[in-house]
Amino acid sequence: MISLFNSILLPLAQYAYDYSDSASSGFILPAHGTLSSSSLVGLVLLLLVGLIGAVVQNRMMASMKKFSSEPAHLTGAQVARRMLDAHGLTDVQITHVNGQLTDHYNPASRTVNLSDVVYSQATVAAMAVAAHECGHAVQHASAYPWLGLRSRMVPLVNIGSRLGQIVLMLGLVLAASGGSTLVAWIGLGLFASTTVFSLVTLPVEFDASRRALAWIQSSDIASHTAHEHAQTALRWAAMTYVSAALSSIAMLLYYALRLLASSARSRR
Repeated sequence: MISLFNSILLPLAQYAYDYSDSASSGFILPAHGTLSSSSLVGLVLLLLVGLIGAVVQNRMMASMKKFSSEPAHLTGAQVARRMLDAHGLTDVQITHVNGQLTDHYNPASRTVNLSDVVYSQATVAAMAVAAHECGHAVQHASAYPWLGLRSRMVPLVNIGSRLGQIVLMLGLVLAASGGSTLVAWIGLGLFASTTVFSLVTLPVEFDASRRALAWIQSSDIASHTAHEHAQTALRWAAMTYVSAALSSIAMLLYYALRLLASSARSRR
């Protein structure tokens, strides 16, 4: 997920630099023409998406906290074992990992890794999270195409996430000094891989929750009310991935607008 600094504060700092640069030249903010207006559009979009992300994150944490106090019949580890066995995945192991919200499925080791509160506690939230992670294991076993695509993208995304911002910033500096925007566009292309990855992640996460909720309902391990509460918890958890994708798209659009404006100025 893109950090708050990268998605909002860094563009704000760059925009402040543009403003001070134009002011020192004796012009008001519109002096940069297309650059200032496109930057303003991008910043408004980033702030809007940031606000949406904050609301979604708050609702997700609130629902997890609420349903973490609602008892269930089984611990998260027990739920995971039952769901895996029900799908014939007796060779998939369940392990305990430290931390909060560190739950994940590792396709390389074929392990469902559950955090402290999920592994050992018998709550609706633990049940929902454990079943969701098992949903990924079922996806892996059934060769779910979106999961396969996401796994194949990981090497490229690792490069893009590490080098994209660096190359992009270097390219913006070169463009600001009158150089070509080619380096910046290469950096933006690397960064775009993380945006595509966040979009590919959406069907993977929503499908894992769908599989989890379907199994919870069919297995009769929870009451109708508990099932509905698990559905609410997973819905807000999935929405965090939606807000992350929107944030990545907004960031990509912001820098694309800046580069287009820079290219337009260089042709004058």
